[in-house]
Amino acid sequence: MTHLRNVPSALLPLTLLLATGCFKLARETPPLQQFVLSGPVAASASPMPDGLAVGLRRIDVASYLAVPWLVVRRGSNEIIASEYHRWGEDLGEAINRVVAANLAGHPPVRSTDIAPWAPRARHQYLVQLHVARFEGVTDTSTLAPRPADGRVHLRATWDIIRPLDGLVLIRGSSEDRSGTWRVDNYATLVSGLDSALARLARDIGSCLSRFRNDSTPPVSCSTVSNSDTARLD
Repeated sequence: MTHLRNVPSALLPLTLLLATGCFKLARETPPLQQFVLSGPVAASASPMPDGLAVGLRRIDVASYLAVPWLVVRRGSNEIIASEYHRWGEDLGEAINRVVAANLAGHPPVRSTDIAPWAPRARHQYLVQLHVARFEGVTDTSTLAPRPADGRVHLRATWDIIRPLDGLVLIRGSSEDRSGTWRVDNYATLVSGLDSALARLARDIGSCLSRFRNDSTPPVSCSTVSNSDTARLD
């Protein structure tokens, strides 16, 4: 119990606040949120007995993305890693898993494996992903009174490789800025990144569908997707 008899009158209001527990010296710590990429709910197409078996090699992710936190880019050069919004799994493994799940059953793909696979596994093609951007983009502060919508940005190159000798048959690229997210809502960012990976898998499947029967690759496989455009070269 606090005795107020000998407290100077100038300090009495502060003493009353402390005594009643109404005075807080620091903000409450935000709750930790952890996210995982979900991928497709179910297979998008029926299995194709004569389709391709494709293996996804270990992914190459930009070093600034190889952290536990979700990353947001503000402007051109500022990177914000949110301490209280984290990945609940290894990001590289998660990206490979979601791309493989989206690619499986996408004509002409019959099945997909993720490295390391069984010694007896056989594939017509291997895919090596190189992810340079996988983040939210905003020009405003997350502390703004009414945060605006930001963009979801995925940039990746991918090699389609002949398993027999490791020859890179073609290098494709995907640039996707078509998704949006609410800057104060990281769940919408993760959902947008999920959708961008589905489009990346579609790009890879579309490129594979353009290979000739003798495994001759197309001249180019590059895609740019913005909010109002999508172009395949």
